[in-house]
Amino acid sequence: MDALPADAATVLSGRADWIDPELQSELAAYPLDSIDTEYPHFARTVEGPDDAVRPSEDHPVFYGSFDWHSAVHNHWSLVRQLRLFEDHPDASDVVSTLDERITREKVEREASYLVDHESFEKPYGWAWFLRLAAELHLWDADRAAAWRERFEPLERRVVELVEREFLAQDRPFRVGTHDNTAFALQFVLDYARVVGDDALAAAAAETAREFYLADRDYPVEYEPLGWDFLSPAFAEADLMRRVLDPEAFREWFDGFAPALTESPSDAILRPVDVDADGGGLELHLVGLNLSKAWAMADVADALGDHPAADALVASARRHVDHSLEPAFTEDYAGAHWLTSFVLYLLTRDEGGVAPER
Repeated sequence: MDALPADAATVLSGRADWIDPELQSELAAYPLDSIDTEYPHFARTVEGPDDAVRPSEDHPVFYGSFDWHSAVHNHWSLVRQLRLFEDHPDASDVVSTLDERITREKVEREASYLVDHESFEKPYGWAWFLRLAAELHLWDADRAAAWRERFEPLERRVVELVEREFLAQDRPFRVGTHDNTAFALQFVLDYARVVGDDALAAAAAETAREFYLADRDYPVEYEPLGWDFLSPAFAEADLMRRVLDPEAFREWFDGFAPALTESPSDAILRPVDVDADGGGLELHLVGLNLSKAWAMADVADALGDHPAADALVASARRHVDHSLEPAFTEDYAGAHWLTSFVLYLLTRDEGGVAPER
């Protein structure tokens, strides 16, 4: 893709000032198309022979993109682009699409669904919705204020479920897919800090300490497993850099991942080779390389002059080189979600991600 930069260092800067209109259009194209694509759709639990409801009936806002959570992070992607790129070439299409979707009636139906289905999209979908809500809180514009007001019933419901059903769980899930606890906690904590919900921020940080502070000797070499699009090790480290002060984080990281601090091997730091034409599993691994790139870069930044930092930055750059172009795939198995991971990687330092405590 011609609009992508030649050097990974620019990508890893986390700043958006180099992203030109051509790349802005590329970043908007798949999310715009996907949120209006109702089928194919991930099948939910079917309770009986008469239980066949169109996705758009249960989810009039987030019915597209194959599944609810992908629809949510595509909405986040579009809103973030409107906030960051004042002269976005596709702004008119994005605004009209979101205006038609984000209405009080439709949002209230989404909120009602979560009243009757309290575990639906726990925790990944909830986390991405809070990321979307936080983006609207960051954006000082009349349009953002209107959408934020309409989303309020769903935002309130998701926060309630996070507090009662997620933060109260007994143990973390250390997986590389949607149930990863550390990844969801990152988003909950970022949301709470953006909106100034000190109680929620404190509860999320306390849960992180309870689950992960005592972790030692994490087997990084076992990753990835199966359909991973997240690294459990780096999702955890990316969370704990949000929770601990720099000195405490460096001490924790030494105990958590000695394989990364004591002469880390190339095998551990090497990105996964991906066959971009290999379908869903291979495209999950594209997402894994993207998410590891941003996590490694941000962990390295938090480590400062720690001996492992340079190796992590070098590895993050290799992960970028392995993943950025394949992420712009025509295969719907990846097209319905990967662009939002690209945007997260490219714009991490443009507000909302790991905000100051």
